[in-house]
Amino acid sequence: MAQRLATEYVKACLKLTEEDMSRFVRFFGDQHVRLQVRVLDGGNQEMVLEDDAGKEEVRLTFARQNELYVCVLSCRLVYPKLTNALRKAVSLFKGDAIVNRIYPTYTMVYHYSQGAVQKIVEQSGGKDRTVYECKNTVLQLEKQFSSLAVEQEIAMAHNAINELLDLRNQATLPGEIASIDERLAQQAKRLFILEG
Repeated sequence: MAQRLATEYVKACLKLTEEDMSRFVRFFGDQHVRLQVRVLDGGNQEMVLEDDAGKEEVRLTFARQNELYVCVLSCRLVYPKLTNALRKAVSLFKGDAIVNRIYPTYTMVYHYSQGAVQKIVEQSGGKDRTVYECKNTVLQLEKQFSSLAVEQEIAMAHNAINELLDLRNQATLPGEIASIDERLAQQAKRLFILEG
């Protein structure tokens, strides 16, 4: 298995309530990550996370916005302890993030939404390959079954074709028949597209 060189948080966003902030601090204590918290002007908070060996640190600034503390961060981590702790925090506290996991010959790009991985893309040799993509199958099926617009258009096309065929059977003039045939061809083409 390839050795990971670094993990890069291209853009991550956490939105925490007051209660979540307390849980967030406890969480990093449980992960054996050193944590320093400073209260800044306006109720904002800055947290410095440091791995227990003191090799690496990350600064998180939480800006107070109404009832939430919002942190937008970008950073690059090399050592596994802090990397794993931050990954778990994004997941547990339902963060949004784009994370590059960098290996010697390729990069895996993880897209998180509300703490869950939505998409994983492998970038190698200038090419992108989607490895995983979350699909909401239930929602897709509900949309498909609730969409009756196509069926209604098909019924309207059938009715139009039937009416045109009745007119053609009654028509006697060649110009009238040619006009009806042209309209029939248009409706048939429309029906073919709708049923496809």
